[in-house]
This record gives sequence, C-alpha cells and structure tokens, in this order.
Amino acid sequence: MMMMMMMMMMMMVFEMQFGVGCVSGGGRKMAYKQGDNVTLYVNKVGPYHNPQETYHYYTLPVCRPDKVHHKSLSLGEVLDGDRMAQSLYHIRFRENVEKKTLCQLTLSEKQVDQLREAIEELYYFEFVVDEIPIWGFVGYMEESGFLPHSHKVGLWTHLDFNIEYNSDSVIFANVSVKDVKPMPLEEGGGPVAGGVGVGGAVGSGITVTHTYSVRWFESQLPHARRGERLRDHSFFPKTLEIHWLSIINSLVLVVLLLGFVIIILMRVLKNDFARYNVEEESACDDLDHGDNGWKIIHTDVFRFPPYKSLLCAVLGVGAQFLTLATAIIVMALLGMFNVHRHGAINSAAIVLYALTSCVSGYVSCSFYTQIHGQRWVWNIILTSSLFSAPLFLTWSVVNSVHWWSGSTQALPATTVLLLLGAWAVVGFPLTVIGGIVGKNRAGSFQAPCRTRNIARQIPTQPWYKNAAVHMAIGGFLPFSAISVELYYIFATVWGREHYTLYGILLCVFAILLSVGACISVALTYFLLSGEDYRWWWRSVLSAGSTGLFIFVYSVFYYRNRSSMSGLVQSAEFFGYSLLTALVFSLMLGAVSFWASLTFIRYIYRSLKMD
Repeated sequence: MMMMMMMMMMMMVFEMQFGVGCVSGGGRKMAYKQGDNVTLYVNKVGPYHNPQETYHYYTLPVCRPDKVHHKSLSLGEVLDGDRMAQSLYHIRFRENVEKKTLCQLTLSEKQVDQLREAIEELYYFEFVVDEIPIWGFVGYMEESGFLPHSHKVGLWTHLDFNIEYNSDSVIFANVSVKDVKPMPLEEGGGPVAGGVGVGGAVGSGITVTHTYSVRWFESQLPHARRGERLRDHSFFPKTLEIHWLSIINSLVLVVLLLGFVIIILMRVLKNDFARYNVEEESACDDLDHGDNGWKIIHTDVFRFPPYKSLLCAVLGVGAQFLTLATAIIVMALLGMFNVHRHGAINSAAIVLYALTSCVSGYVSCSFYTQIHGQRWVWNIILTSSLFSAPLFLTWSVVNSVHWWSGSTQALPATTVLLLLGAWAVVGFPLTVIGGIVGKNRAGSFQAPCRTRNIARQIPTQPWYKNAAVHMAIGGFLPFSAISVELYYIFATVWGREHYTLYGILLCVFAILLSVGACISVALTYFLLSGEDYRWWWRSVLSAGSTGLFIFVYSVFYYRNRSSMSGLVQSAEFFGYSLLTALVFSLMLGAVSFWASLTFIRYIYRSLKMD
C-alpha cells in the first residue's frame, strides 16, 4: 500500500511539472462543437532513418508565429524528444478549408540550402492534433538515371489535412500531398518556377507561399477505438505480420531444449545419489577415500567468495530489474500504456526504478549479512550506484551530443533536476531503507555442510570447463531464446513499429529466465563434478554473459537491419545498447546465481553426511 501511495505521489509530481501525461487506449476525449478551434501543434523533424535524431520543427525556415507558445508535456513525452508548439494553422471543427494561405516567406540562399539538405536526408515532420500524431515528409527528392544523372529536390509548400470525426470528437487525422506538385529548390537558391507556392526571386533568395487545405470526413468508429485507426495507418512501414509464427517456432525450440537439459541432468543426479549414498552406514569423517566428483568438495563448496560486496550488489540490482521488468510487462498487459507513443512507458519505468530501489537494497544487504559481510554501509552505496553511475555517465555523453547538435532529445535543465531529485529523494533513501530492513531481518546462510578452514586444492581443469567457454554457452542459449523477439523490440525502440503483443513478450521473458536458470544449474553441476568449488562468480557470469551477446546483436542490427547513421544517432544507439546489455547481465546473473545456489543446497542436503 505504501509503495502504491508513493508511486501515485510521484506521478502527480510529474504531471504538475510537465502537464498531463500520456494516456492509454483512445486518449482523453475532447468534445467539440461545430466551428470550435482544433489546435494543431507542430512537434519535431528529423531524418527518416535516424528515429532518435529529432529537432524542433521551428529550426527549419518555415512559417512560425511571432511568439512561440509551447504545450505542457508529460515526463515521458519530454524524454521521447517531443517539443510541441502552437502553429499558424487555423482548423475549425467540421469546417472545410480550401487552399488557405498560411504565410509567405522570403528565403535566403542559406535557408534554401538548409531546406535542401533536410530534404536530401529525408526529413519528416510530426504534427499533433487532439493527441493524434500526423507525419509527412518535408520535401520530395528524385534520383534518376546514371548517364545522364538527374537530381531533383522539391519542397512541399501545400498540405492537405484530412480529418475524420465521429459526433463531437476527432477520430483520425493525416496529411497528404498526392495532388500537389513540389516546389523545386535549385542549386544556389536562384529563381524557381512551377509547383504550388511559387514566388519570385528577391535578391539572392526566393519567395515561398505556404498554403493548406482542411477536409473533414465522418467516421463510424467510436472515440474509444480510435487507436485502432491509428494502428492501421501506414505512413511508416509495418513488418510484424510474421511475428506470431516466428515466436511460436522459437518457443517450441526452447521448450525442447529445456526438456532435454532437465531430463539429462535429473538422470545423472539420480546415478550420483545412488553411488554416493550406497555406504550410508559407514563413517563420514573420511570421505576422500574412493570418492570423487562433487561429493568430495562438500567442505569447500560453501566457502564464501571474494568481492562479497560487489556480488551482493549485483544480486540486489538484478532482483530490482527483474521486479521492474515484470511490472512493466504486466502493466502493459493491463492496457495502462498508449501503444502509439513511448512516453507512458518511459514515465512508468522511471517511477518504478525509483520505487523498486528498496528491492535492491533489501536483497543485497540481506545476503551480504548472511555471508558475514561487515561493511554494510559501503554495500548499500555500491548497490545504489552499480547501475545509476553508468546510467548517469552514459546519459551525460549522449545528452551532450544531442545538446551540441541542437536535438530535442537533449533534456531541459528542469527535467534533469527533476530526475536527479527523484533519485536523491526517493531512489537512494529507499535503497537505504531496504538495506537496513534486509540487514536486520537476515537469517543464517543455511549451508548443509561444514566448511573447512583450509581450502582444498583444485585439480587442473580441461579447456571445456574454462570460464570463457561456460560464459559462451551460458550466454548463447538464453540469447537464442529471445533472438527472434529481440528484433521486434529493437524495431520498436529504435524504429517505428508499434509493439502490442505483450502476452507473447511475457511468455518469452519467462522462457528467458527459465533457460538462464537451467543452463546455470547444468554448468554449475559440470563445474562441481570437476572438483572445482568456485561456483559463486561463475554462476553469475554464465547466464549474465547474455548481455554481451545482446550488445553484439545490437551492433549487427545497426549495421545490417537499420539505416541509422551519424554521430547523434550512433551515440544514442550504442550508449543505451551498452546499458541494455548491463541490465540483462545483472538480471540474468541474479537469476542464474539463485538457481545455482538452490540446486547446490538441494544436492548436498540430499547426501548422507554428518
């Protein structure tokens, strides 16, 4: 209850700071009467192939009011790069407009070159009407022939707005230029001719007249279902048609893999128990005679590892991200997010990250106390900064690149202060509170075997039991379980897809955790069977190495599955891909460790020993 109250309070703070947040489903219903003003906000422009490289629409030489009035935004919208401002377009509910002049501009040669460069980089714009995004390209470019080669660049100076309505609400809107000819932009910004909005040469520049039309169409779709209309809109290409088939294929393969691992491991363990317990009536003090394998190291297998504080911090932060990821997926399944904008998920992730900090503090400090750790204050500080420090460092670099380029992805100072305040006022204190509670409620370690004072010598291990080999196996198999789904996630985060199959995502997430746990148990058994008791960190690194495979896949996606380029997009992509890999490493490392610890306790508790 306390967690829910704190979450509600944080959301209220964000809304008071930035305005109304993103909504789910059809959005907040705005009721209009005929002739009422329908505000059109201009938002951002950017290269089509670089979704995260966006700039304010008014950075281009376009029609703009004398004084720009910005709309208040939610935290998620600010994080998503939105910067909505009122436009000069006058749209009235259910009133058609035919070729109305928006403004007339005299463009200098530099401004013409700026527009030409934007068009050549396939800049698209985003407008917003009644919380409905509208997309269109700034201009038109045509490449034809090799000999002779022609390169034509044209500016769209007339826009047709097509808006659908049902009763007193707006259902859908888009912009069209299909019946319009572009205005050619010749090299050097000289006189031009042809197309809508043609003006004459003025000095070294050109005069451009921007016009627009508005047409209203009645729709039978109710406002509550208008999200379906937007989902079916095809300005951005859709490639999710084969999603179900590919995911089902992946699920079948993973289930078969898990079945084989579990069956084989259980049969081997059954033989081990039968062999080790055959002399249950004999003395247990001298177990070295005639024994080998994992039984002989029972006095060393629970010897506490080095770097206790770091290990516990990894487990705590991993448990936090496991809780956060599960909560995000469940909230998405309950329809709490608007699938057409990423802002709501961004806001929820920030709030949940701050609130789940108590989980990391509790898990880390509780286990640290169990394994006889003494510097619990340092453990809390390390746990709190294990992810937040790399996040702040990466964000600082990425945000600096965006700020240098003038991108809207650069966060305003008020947003930065708000996020830092959320961590300082909510996140870090909850980590401390969780750590104190975990320390006070920590019990004993519950090791079924006594540990000797002198460590046993570890025999030379074959190459296939090397840590690098175990990391390769333990990381590749969980990665293979999510490789298909990973493409669609990347296409949503770094592309323009709308992810809606959260039920499938939950199944894949559960299988990912199951595969990581099973592979970790199998690799831990093979390690112990070679009389090597250094399983603590090995179990974390085995499935935790999945993050390395995810980062390698991100490089592959960048080079072969996307058309992204440039410093701004590259810094954003690789910076946050590294953080994503770190999150998966921490989360799967924690899952694999607890699976291995549970397995080891089970097998040694099942032995007949004093």
